[in-house]
Amino acid sequence: MYQYIIGVLKEVEPQYITVESNGIGYLMMVPNPFRFEHNKESEVKIHTELIVREDSHTLYGFNSRDEKILFKSLLQVTGIGPKSAMAILAASTPDEIVGAIEAEDEKYMQKFPGVGKKTASQIILDLKGKLGHVEASPEAPAVDDNDHFISEALLALEALGYSKRELKRIEKNLGSESFSSVDEAVKRGLKYLVQ
Repeated sequence: MYQYIIGVLKEVEPQYITVESNGIGYLMMVPNPFRFEHNKESEVKIHTELIVREDSHTLYGFNSRDEKILFKSLLQVTGIGPKSAMAILAASTPDEIVGAIEAEDEKYMQKFPGVGKKTASQIILDLKGKLGHVEASPEAPAVDDNDHFISEALLALEALGYSKRELKRIEKNLGSESFSSVDEAVKRGLKYLVQ
């Protein structure tokens, strides 16, 4: 229904962003909201996908057209719903995901929440050879405030399905490092979680 929305980024929360366009605030679920944090109060173009269910209409937003294509491709895989697809996209760049699929790297695919051996195999079986045109999404420029980045990253990881116990385990590791963005802290947290 909506290919993309251009508007002013008004809110960045752990699970979603809000973009105001023509007086309407569009709440969009995005893979890692903090990738957009540097654009707050600026005009953004968000590629979108509306998913209609019996009990909800949910608008999903993406940094790039390729990220949206990968999301839609993942939804075609048995056992992958929007929440799992978003968790996969939040944890890696599209080119890393495509690389793992093409290399038949089941272990890499199993690091995402809700993706076991069977689902990882199914992703590879269904998508190998079909995603060669997908490229990396743009990276956010740096901002500052390390403690803020870490606390927001932990909220984002919790929103992706990681437990408070798992997050407590990595909090000290994150605290010993410095980050230039929430996105960077989320990626580092994901690396610690899959070790």
